[in-house]
Amino acid sequence: MTNPKTMRAWLYNNTISSVQSNLTFHPSTRTPPLPSHPSQLLIKILSTSLNPADCKVPEQSTILGKTLICALPASPGLDFAGEVVALHPRYVKDEFKPGTLVYGCLARPREFGTTGEYILVDENDCAPLPEGVGVDDAACVGVAMRTAWQSVKYYLQPPSNTPNESPGKQSGKQKKVFINGGSGGCGVFAIQFAKLLGAHVTTTCSTRNINLVKSLGADEVIDYTTTDVTSTLKEKGLIFDHVIDHIGLPSNLYAECHHFLKPGCTWVQVGSGSIMTAVWRLFTPRWLGGGRRWFWPLMLENSKGDLVEVGEMLRDGRVRVVVDSVHEFEDVKKAYGILGSGRARGKIVVRVAERSA
Repeated sequence: MTNPKTMRAWLYNNTISSVQSNLTFHPSTRTPPLPSHPSQLLIKILSTSLNPADCKVPEQSTILGKTLICALPASPGLDFAGEVVALHPRYVKDEFKPGTLVYGCLARPREFGTTGEYILVDENDCAPLPEGVGVDDAACVGVAMRTAWQSVKYYLQPPSNTPNESPGKQSGKQKKVFINGGSGGCGVFAIQFAKLLGAHVTTTCSTRNINLVKSLGADEVIDYTTTDVTSTLKEKGLIFDHVIDHIGLPSNLYAECHHFLKPGCTWVQVGSGSIMTAVWRLFTPRWLGGGRRWFWPLMLENSKGDLVEVGEMLRDGRVRVVVDSVHEFEDVKKAYGILGSGRARGKIVVRVAERSA
């Protein structure tokens, strides 16, 4: 397998207005350098999936249009499934070799992101592709699937079973979870993980996505297009053991959560339209209208252990990937437009390149 000299890539030179508005396609641009450390791998990207962090992180670390998170020009993108192209000469482990199919996630936005054909990654940021898992599905694991897993695994434990009782159905033992935004990139996984841990799941979505979230295991669905979400939850009383919010709306939801989230339980903020939503909720005191329950803005822990674990769940069929749409590499800008609309059902996948001969 020869080392690449040039590659196709989508690049942005500044973040004025947005990363997406500044993206341009380059049919022949420079590739990342060869590995300079034994822990580094040069990867050819086969598929990537898009995440809000691809653009939001560079945009939110910007001064005068120049992002401080990475050198410019840069390619956006974190998630990937691909194949190993080159290793450092002093790499001596058996886990990877040229041609090994891998999946993973960059720890942060970088100059060489996953909307370029090649990236340079640390061995701890990827894992061998589980047998039977397709590259499109594996490309959806890194950010959304692990974030969803981390939003539930520390807060829910599967109920202990007694004879003749099925998981999650025992009287008085089943925990109740509210997931705000169940049809998005993280929400579709959060529902499945909460069900795996035996929880009763209530979630929100629009009318067109009700059947989807029910097929993933949601027990109760609140249609936010026809129902006042805050009032509906308050009417239920103090029944929830955990809340995961992917939207940040309605704006008064966290301030009113002491009416439906039990004392001592945690509100996990995974996403929102603006970073200021999380900042306001985190720092606003109760006497100024702040919430009365533990608030935790979740930052993804780039754990290889979690990467391997959720990959095995995918391999074993315990969870499944929901794909909104699949795009060719030339349509990256269109794909980011769908992501920015906030209406995607599950993950948006881009096929970057074909596997080497």
